[in-house]
Amino acid sequence: MVEKKDVLSFEFKNGWEQIDQAQQKEVFKLSEEYKTFLDKGKTERECVDEIIKQAEKNGYKNIEDFIDGKEVLKAGAKIYTNNKGKAVALFIIGEQALEKGMHIVGGHIDSPRLDLKPFPLYEDGGLALLKTHYYGGIKKYQWTTIPLALHGVVINKNGEKINIVIGEDDNDPVFFITDLLPHLAKKQNEKKLNEGISGEGLNILIGSIPCDDAEIKERVKYNILKLLNEKYGIEEEDFLTAEIEIVPASKAKDVGLDRSLVGAYGQDDRVCSYTAMKAIFDIKQPKKTAAVLLVDKEEIGSMGNTGMQSRFFENAVAELVAIQNKDFNYLKVRRALANSKVLSADVGAAFDPNFPDVLDKRNAAFIGKGVLVSKYTGARGKSGCNDANAEFLGELRKIFRNDHVLWQIGELGKVDQGGGGTIAYILANYGAEVVDCGVPILSMHAPIEIASKMDIYMAYKAYKAFLKA
Repeated sequence: MVEKKDVLSFEFKNGWEQIDQAQQKEVFKLSEEYKTFLDKGKTERECVDEIIKQAEKNGYKNIEDFIDGKEVLKAGAKIYTNNKGKAVALFIIGEQALEKGMHIVGGHIDSPRLDLKPFPLYEDGGLALLKTHYYGGIKKYQWTTIPLALHGVVINKNGEKINIVIGEDDNDPVFFITDLLPHLAKKQNEKKLNEGISGEGLNILIGSIPCDDAEIKERVKYNILKLLNEKYGIEEEDFLTAEIEIVPASKAKDVGLDRSLVGAYGQDDRVCSYTAMKAIFDIKQPKKTAAVLLVDKEEIGSMGNTGMQSRFFENAVAELVAIQNKDFNYLKVRRALANSKVLSADVGAAFDPNFPDVLDKRNAAFIGKGVLVSKYTGARGKSGCNDANAEFLGELRKIFRNDHVLWQIGELGKVDQGGGGTIAYILANYGAEVVDCGVPILSMHAPIEIASKMDIYMAYKAYKAFLKA
């Protein structure tokens, strides 16, 4: 007797079992390109520089050229707009008018890190150190005793901008935050995990050799200033007008003997940002305008003039609507945004066998099962979330099925466990249809995060299918 096939039940399957060898080569090829992007973009400024560089290679023109009339705005036009070097938006103008809406993929390019305080350099105990202020949600103890690099810009007294990167070249020194030896850590071990290292204890060790001048009071500190002055021409006062970020001094690496995973700093959310950028580069003429929006400040609430709470994207859309319509009416901008459909491209939590109790396993995302769709984020009773409706989810499901996108559904954690958010609710405030769609990762917000090459590839396929739909 032949068993009847079960057509009613459903389960998400391992993606590696669903693809052939040719597709597997594509998966690994994309991940190599992605790792290169991660190594080039360890700060939001560096990401914007690299994105615009790649955009121009792919035929994108600055929005200012269209505003000035140097370029003609027509279907198929490729446009980028740069927001203060920290956020960027990419557009391909569709066949339909902008007021009919857009297909938007929106992610963020900032990541948890340490920032130097405005007046950071000091000497204590014969050592020179830098004071920091952490950015975003981190576990402070994870940042001790790992090699660190300095990235950023300094504006000197002459108003010149000086770029600084120390710790990435193989010949560069690196920097460390020290931790207490276990022999003397009795009291530290009795503290709660989040109290073992304090925010004020995250001080960067930067040197220990005193300068030759015995009359100078803080000779080690002065020697560091001298070295900085010799290489970059900066003085201590220039720290007051600087933005210097501390990030792990490590390159993106394959993880596992099968090389199926990527381990790297900043995958939240550069994994979604890169795949969204790659997706829009690989589509041609969409019916609706396709847009990729990559913003700053998501990790600290999306505030500021480069965050999603700013009107940067709205203003860019208004400029394009104004060029497209001689009889400009701001109502058309509102229609363009309200009629849009959006994938909020941000990472989600993957099931970790080392910590199984924080997730509802039946509603958790798993490494290697495809791109993650989260109907809602928020905390506990869905507080602060965008809750996507069934109609939009049904539409997205059809798009993914037609383009053979492997995807899975998942929540951030158990109902009472905690929670988090993305930029989804901000775009939804315009009236757009929005759902979170991104890559599940392990060790989120740690100095090194882990993602599956399969899920990275399926995020690229998902964004491409959506943008061209």
